[in-house]
Order: sequence, then C-alpha cells, then structure tokens
Amino acid sequence: MNPDQAHPFRWGVIGPGNIARRFAGAFKGVPGAQLHSIYGRSPERAKVFAAEFGGRIDTDLAAFLADPQLDGVYIATPHAQHGEYVRAALEAGKPVLCEKPLVPTLAEAEQLIALARTRGVFLMEALWTRFLPAYDVMAGWLREGRLGTLRGMLSNFSFPNDMSDLGSRMWNPDLAGGSLLDIGIYNLAVTRWVLEQAYGECPALEHLQAEGRLAPTGVDASVSVTMRFKGGFVSQFRCGFDAVSACSAEIFGSSAAIRMPDWFHMAERVELLRRNVEPERVHAPHHVNGFEGEIAEAQACIRAGLLESPRMPHRESLALLECMDEIRRQIGVRYPFE
Repeated sequence: MNPDQAHPFRWGVIGPGNIARRFAGAFKGVPGAQLHSIYGRSPERAKVFAAEFGGRIDTDLAAFLADPQLDGVYIATPHAQHGEYVRAALEAGKPVLCEKPLVPTLAEAEQLIALARTRGVFLMEALWTRFLPAYDVMAGWLREGRLGTLRGMLSNFSFPNDMSDLGSRMWNPDLAGGSLLDIGIYNLAVTRWVLEQAYGECPALEHLQAEGRLAPTGVDASVSVTMRFKGGFVSQFRCGFDAVSACSAEIFGSSAAIRMPDWFHMAERVELLRRNVEPERVHAPHHVNGFEGEIAEAQACIRAGLLESPRMPHRESLALLECMDEIRRQIGVRYPFE
C-alpha cells in the first residue's frame, strides 16, 4: 500500500466557498489527501460543503485549530481575511496553504512570513498555475533555450463582471476587491515564472508603469501594466472585470515563441511557434481540475518538514506583493485597512 494512503493527510478548510470546492474536488487526484474539518462564518454554507465532500464542521476557530488530527489548513476566504486566519493557524502550529494573494499588502506578508519562520511552521501561497502539466512542458522548452534570447511577453486576463452588487468581494474595498489582486496576480506570476525557468531566477525589475480604470467603489476595474526587467525583457499585460478576452499569453524569443491560446492561468494547450515551421502543439490536461498539483506539493513539503515550498517560495510571494503594492500606488487604489 502507498504510504500516503496508509497515513492520510487530513486537511481543514477555512472558507468553504467555490474556490474551496475546487480544492476539495481535487483530492481524488492526490494520494492521501482527505477532508477532515471545515470552518466558516456561515454554518449553512459549511453544511452544504460537508454534505458534498464530507468532513466535520467546527463553529469555533480555536477548537478547529486545536484538533491534533489536523495536518494542514487551506484558507479560501476573501483576500482581506486571509491574514487573520493565516496568523491564527501559524500561532496554533498548523501548516498553511493560503489562496492567492497570500494577503493584500507586502507589509502584512512580511509579518506573517516572519511569524512562520519564527514558529517553524510551513506557509505557502496557493498559486496553482505553477504546478500544471502544461507549465511543466513550457518549463522544459524554456530551460532548453528553445526560444533563444527572451525578448518579451504579452498577456490578457479580462472578463466582464456585473456591477449590480458593488458590495461583492470583487468590488468591495473592505474585502480587498479589484481585478489586480484577483486575476492580475496571474499575469505577474506567470511573467516572473517564465524568467525564472529561463534564467534560474527572475532578473531584477528595473521599471514598472501602470494605468488603471477605477470602479465607483474605488477599486480597480481594469489595469494595464508594462514591466522591464534587467537584460531588457519587457512584459505587458492587462487585467480587468470590464471586457471580453481570450485570456491568452504569448512569450517572445529571438528563435521561437510560446503561445497559450486561452485561459493561460489554467492552460491545458500550449504551442511552440517558429518561423516558417508548423507549430508544435501540446495538449497537457489537468489530472483532475488543476488544483491537485499544489496540494501534492504542500503535502510533500509538510511531510518533509520544510517551512516553504521550493517551487513557490516565500520570496516569490513577497515579490508579487511588492509589484502589486506599486501598481496600486500608481493607479490610486488604497484599501481602508492599510
């Protein structure tokens, strides 16, 4: 018997909503993963979640975190609430996998990462894109130098979002709403990932310029960004809750290009493009729904006694938030809790 199956990894979920539903749904593709308990501010929502996926419902956070059988905590609340739950879990000695963004600001992330290191407890931001099969294919192309010298990248992640409920988490500044933290983080993260795969580490960011269109609530409805890195690589992206797009991405090199034709953050199709040559097309589907890779990574790291994932390290979470803080500063978005 697989040792992971002999010794289940028991997860607790905080925030049993739609994102957590995808998380729990991916367990069937991760040996040993098991839903153990659920904590949410809405008992009714927790009951619906438990009826679908199993697990015990806890109505008291302290009791939820004190459970000696709990091996790890997954946090999937609105962004602005991440910090309070990450802190509580770390102080209780429970390893944490927290949805992106880790927290809304760099200052808060620095405090929580320092706490995780002081307490000796694992902490990882759940950027599932890094663990997809299609990204493994692209990583191989980039490491082999198939693109030649990298020149730049274009990406767009936009879809229309109804403004009829400005109190929803998408538009509410109290919940750290806006397109940048919700979806633009993928454009940033993939840009840095591409450079990391090609060069071993992401070169220093030399210039960043952002423009944004704000919603009536003061959060960003859309953002357009240009970033230039040491060595000359330029990434341009748009994210927004205001337009229809293919949500595609393309990476340009002196010898070839990589294209993710649709939904680049969850890509299952990638193409290697060369001049006057038929494109090399690869279909690399998710094993379940795409979340299984990050779950397996977190479980392996926790069982190995690591404090962070080498594939999604703390420094990457800090770098992403540093960029997003600067973008928000330039476009004039500031949250009430900052």
